[in-house]
Amino acid sequence: YNIENRIDEMKSKRARIWHRLTGIIKSLCLFLLLASLFLGASFSYGLFRGILDSAPDIHKIHVGPTEYATKIYDKKGNLMSTLVTEGSNRERVSYEELPKDLINAFVAIEDERFWSHNGIDFRSIMRAIKGVVSDDSSAGGGSTITQQLLKNNVFGGGLHEGKFEKYVRKIQEQYLALELEDQPGLDKKEIKKSILTEYLNTINLGANTLGVKVAARRYFNKEVSELSLSESTVIAAITKNPSKLNPITHPENNAVRRKQVLHNMLSQGYIDESRYQEALNDPVYERIQNVNLVTQGEDKPYSY
Repeated sequence: YNIENRIDEMKSKRARIWHRLTGIIKSLCLFLLLASLFLGASFSYGLFRGILDSAPDIHKIHVGPTEYATKIYDKKGNLMSTLVTEGSNRERVSYEELPKDLINAFVAIEDERFWSHNGIDFRSIMRAIKGVVSDDSSAGGGSTITQQLLKNNVFGGGLHEGKFEKYVRKIQEQYLALELEDQPGLDKKEIKKSILTEYLNTINLGANTLGVKVAARRYFNKEVSELSLSESTVIAAITKNPSKLNPITHPENNAVRRKQVLHNMLSQGYIDESRYQEALNDPVYERIQNVNLVTQGEDKPYSY
């Protein structure tokens, strides 16, 4: 009986030691895990804070384009010549000159919640992420018009970036988009109008045209205010890829994208079915080719 009790005591002692040892190990592992999480969170916050602190000051930068064509007039005020260097074939347009269909076409295809979001559209971001995961190139991007404007005019179009630089720029881009759209004392609708105007003055629209004013003249020989729904959607279709979607050299590609623009406008309530069908049936690309033939036949001296 005494021997059995002694054996039980020894087993119990070993069990207590093992229990204490495993308890210490578990506590140590939990401590190391919490310490790692704390250090990781601190490092991530410091990195994130550093990225934001190094972003340009929204109050000291100009978010619109700066390069425009140079016009030369005689002493009577008559236009003599227009001089265009690389990256400056642009003429400024005001919001009031923009036809409603052109505005709606760009919003419908580029940023459908433009008028309601605060600079960032989380639904578009999630849709873009889903598209990357599922390898669906038609899902669209996650950048808003506000972000695209900043990318083009503040971050140099995001050219020649490494992977890390791209992520840094994306974070700063989103941060500045929130800052740009949240300016105390300014009317939200007026801020949106200003952003959209700068965007439509900035974008590359193929055939060495920058901004919608020059694009309207190049493709339709019209002032931008005179563009029809059909013509507006041709121009809005170009922005995704100005070379591949050029309506002069690749009308078939532009037509596919243009149909998507019209479909978005229909589904978002900007146009009805009758206007949708009317625009689809318009022989708009024939007019573009005719204008191009006339343009190519003009004498254009480029004397500097």
